Amino acid sequence: MPCADFAQHESEIAAVAHREDAVHRWRQSHVALEYAPAGLEFCGSRIPNRHALAPSRQNVGTPSAQRHGTTLRLANLAEGENRPGAPGGRPIVESVLIVRALPAACVLIVLASSYAGADDTPPPIATDRPAVTDSSVVVPPGSLQFENGFADTVTQGQTTFDFPETLLRLGVASKTELRLTAPDFFDQSGAGSGFGDVTIGIKQQLGPAAGFDVSLVLSLSLPTGARAFSSHGYDPSVQLPWSRALSKNWTIAGMCSVYGLTENGRRNVTGETTFLFDRQLTSRWDAFAEYAGDFPEQGGPRHLLHFGTAYKIAPEQQLDFHFGVGLSAAAVDHFFGIGYSFRLQAFAQR
Repeated sequence: MPCADFAQHESEIAAVAHREDAVHRWRQSHVALEYAPAGLEFCGSRIPNRHALAPSRQNVGTPSAQRHGTTLRLANLAEGENRPGAPGGRPIVESVLIVRALPAACVLIVLASSYAGADDTPPPIATDRPAVTDSSVVVPPGSLQFENGFADTVTQGQTTFDFPETLLRLGVASKTELRLTAPDFFDQSGAGSGFGDVTIGIKQQLGPAAGFDVSLVLSLSLPTGARAFSSHGYDPSVQLPWSRALSKNWTIAGMCSVYGLTENGRRNVTGETTFLFDRQLTSRWDAFAEYAGDFPEQGGPRHLLHFGTAYKIAPEQQLDFHFGVGLSAAAVDHFFGIGYSFRLQAFAQR
């Protein structure tokens, strides 16, 4: 082949190679433009240019800043670190594979965060005191709760002091607790002192239902107390406490009860109705106003107006103060009391 023809042939081969190389480079840049400059879709959030996402130092550590840190890393992968020719960079094909794997990674992240976010921390302590109305929920399973206090009561000029008012509540299932009311010690002017009867019971949470928390409490008082302070009979009772949140800070509650009391050797069935408004003052402090009415078969009705407050000094400890006045002749004159309650983990939850 003549030298001129040979040179022309080499020139044509070089031109074809140059065009193929240009096409190859255009395809690479087209893929990069498709995934990098326009931004990425990550878990439904659009990732813009990394310079617009740079978090300030004041925001480091906040959830928003943590999300920005994730998008910054993805923006770096798409825009700079994996471009051909970047120092230490991977081929653009690897970047495309990483981007295409994001949906699966997103699903894994959501599942992992959902599992990690499952909070097994027990709720804050909820007590049956100091209100007459019991709590409408049970204690967490595996926990043992002690509710204690003392009260000073004046009835027709006669003063009675009693303590420790201990109620033990043991959570045995997610909606079931066993209850034991320890014998209370009474010191009454003109009548001496001594212990009252012990009471055993069970509480079953029936709610929540239609926005209400409801529980059923079955109890039996046993004649274990001193002669002057025991009923000398086996006294059953049924209680149905309920509650409903009206707003973030307001709650209404109440309780319907029937007591089979033994008085002077005879059964005196007594019905009781309570109604309560509770106001959450802070995250740890609440106050309530309550009406309670007893309606015995024998004797006059006893109406009571009751006020109190409780403060959680820790998630599983509570202090309370309460006072009340009688509104009828058969009711007490007035009373006040102070209490301390706490909860322990008795055995591991299943």
